[in-house]
Amino acid sequence: MKRIKLVVAYDGTRYCGFQFQKNGPTIEAELNRALSELTGEEIRVTGASRTDAGVHALGNIAVFSTETRIPPEKICYAVNSRLPEDIVVQSSEEVPASYHPRKCNSVKTYEYRILNRQFPDPTRRLNCCFCHWFLEEGRMQEAAACLEGEHDFSSFCSAGSQAEDTVRKLYEASVKREGDLITIRLAGNGFLYNMVRIIAGTLMSIGQGTLPPERMKEILNARDRRQAGVKAPAEGLTLISITPAGEPEVYERNINDWIDYSLDRSELYTKKRMIMLIHRCKEEERERMIAHVKKQALWDGAEEFLVQNSENSGKNPLTRPEECTII
Repeated sequence: MKRIKLVVAYDGTRYCGFQFQKNGPTIEAELNRALSELTGEEIRVTGASRTDAGVHALGNIAVFSTETRIPPEKICYAVNSRLPEDIVVQSSEEVPASYHPRKCNSVKTYEYRILNRQFPDPTRRLNCCFCHWFLEEGRMQEAAACLEGEHDFSSFCSAGSQAEDTVRKLYEASVKREGDLITIRLAGNGFLYNMVRIIAGTLMSIGQGTLPPERMKEILNARDRRQAGVKAPAEGLTLISITPAGEPEVYERNINDWIDYSLDRSELYTKKRMIMLIHRCKEEERERMIAHVKKQALWDGAEEFLVQNSENSGKNPLTRPEECTII
């Protein structure tokens, strides 16, 4: 039995999202059908990102297990002839049997495109959100900057989310204009339900002047969906890529308005140990954040997770603690 990884691009216009549904066509259903026809087996793919109805992708990932004798790198060529023209597998390769696309450290990159002009362009109606109100991208970029780093993104999560932990880390949050096209680019270690579209809708309100740029940080810290803007339309959103996160930093510092902590991974590979030093934390956030970081430690491969309050915040926050608590 082989485990095969596919990189999949698609135009999501006519689909009810990636994940299989009974009420309409989905990307997953088309991949299952085409791969089952190709291999003669009953194939069920697992996707890395369950994109919503109307959302596009250039680099989503899907995996499946098979006993086919077709060389892994040739499967993409063979299956594309069985897929509709708005779904194309970009590459295929064999991966370890334990590989799961949603249970590994990765960086997801999304782009939200806004066509900002007086009249719509019919040739770009399927992959851009049209807005005739002038958007000031400088204001949008100023607001987006505060989203970078690790935060609780509850304000940007739609009702119905199954996420138990709403803390995510954004490595990039940028807004750029090229002519009449504005692109919001977000890259992070994960995203909540409708998170990118709600951020995009909020940034559009700021670009119009309805909200001041500094309001974005207030919305973020409120952790209240009612404080954020409307959810932007699906057609402007594209999943650009899902890439391996690479080796974690040996020393990492995360700071926001409710916690400041450092991670020490210097013994991660020798002793399977990771240390969390808390420099500052609101008491009501402590247990939740320890649970959040512990989960990440397990993903990084740690078998022992230690926590201590740092007594030297602002001096040398990465000094090794003398006493730690085993969690």
